[in-house]
Amino acid sequence: MNRLDFEQALRSIEQIDLARVAGRLVRVNGLLLECVGCHLAVGQLCRIESACGKLIEAQVVGFNREITWLMPFKHPTGLIAGARVLPAAKTESVMIGDSWLGRVVDGLGEPIDSKGKLTGDTLLPQQLPLIHPLRRQPVDAALDVGVRAINGILTIGKGQRVGLMAGSGVGKSVLLGMITRNTQAEVVVVGLIGERGREVKEFIEHALQAKGLAKSVVVAAPADESPLMRIKATELCHSIASHFRDKGKDVLLLVDSLTRYAMALREIALSLGEPPATKGYPPSVFGLIPRLVESAGNSESAGSMTAIYTVLAEGDDQQDPIVDCARAVLDGHIVLSRQLAEAGHYPAIDIGQSISRCMNQVTKREHQLAARTLKQLYSEYQNIKPLIPLGGYVAGADPLADKAVQLSPAINNFLQQEVQDAAPFDLTIDDLCALAKAG
Repeated sequence: MNRLDFEQALRSIEQIDLARVAGRLVRVNGLLLECVGCHLAVGQLCRIESACGKLIEAQVVGFNREITWLMPFKHPTGLIAGARVLPAAKTESVMIGDSWLGRVVDGLGEPIDSKGKLTGDTLLPQQLPLIHPLRRQPVDAALDVGVRAINGILTIGKGQRVGLMAGSGVGKSVLLGMITRNTQAEVVVVGLIGERGREVKEFIEHALQAKGLAKSVVVAAPADESPLMRIKATELCHSIASHFRDKGKDVLLLVDSLTRYAMALREIALSLGEPPATKGYPPSVFGLIPRLVESAGNSESAGSMTAIYTVLAEGDDQQDPIVDCARAVLDGHIVLSRQLAEAGHYPAIDIGQSISRCMNQVTKREHQLAARTLKQLYSEYQNIKPLIPLGGYVAGADPLADKAVQLSPAINNFLQQEVQDAAPFDLTIDDLCALAKAG
């Protein structure tokens, strides 16, 4: 052995841990675990030995003097008093690449679709991406999502963040699947957060289908996962989408739903003793939602990252605190109406309550005027519709009302669309302009 090899061998001996520091588990309070005996930083990973010798992965979420609070990624079983808590040597690294397309992973980036191990050539950041506000590329081009009502009346730009507001069972997931299959985005990242386990497979097979899945990465954290896993899955979606955006791709991020993410934050915050505020949500939740949303959008790269978040309006209440918070921080909102859904109007988009704040930046003047005219006619017809059966509407008294009544069937036909149909952007604009000039 030469001198150089000998020195390297000596240095490697110095790096060997002669003693391994471990803490002790002293209390289990629901999903919150308490340990003492070792110094752990907030956000650090660790492993807890169960009675059967299995290691349970957890993350540090807080501390109180000498007590450290942990939250497991999976529901823990077999925990015993005094169990050893072992700090992770380093943060687990996840490598990402184009091989992720067409795959389904959990909140930690592990595949759950039985298609083999994932490979990649780029290290995926563990934290949410931060974008300097002055380095963001502007939203200046329209994104074709293949839905006529959105392309024509609520045009979405590349890099825009939009909320899809609706109560339960109104068609949010079906509309997301429709957008995924028909969009012109090169990569689609879908986050199924807090949904029923049955809906995950159904969304992949029926909503996404093979066409949509081929260009998608699906991150699934069903309702039976721990709140920490649901949070990790939501943040992982943004990291994956940011990776493909920074490679110059046009990326569409779909998160279903932002409300489940907020509920997971609420569970952890209340477990840590944070006081509840509006509808039981602690104040920290309303600070973390903007942090999540601001990690989406365009960066200084040549790619784009458009985000659509579904927001569950409990009891169809559009003043729900999470709905109101999302509406304030997003670049537009699309409201699905239960009344339209019950009348067989699909997609059940209420164009009167919906708005795209970036539409004027990505559309031509003729398109904007046609969309405005159609919204006026739609609103006018909704106002006089209850009067028609009662004889309260008299033709000839108001030209705008007459035109609204005359074009109502054509407008409804324009706004409705079958699930399997796609509406190309250019064709939609031509139909919209022709409809606005009719009558």
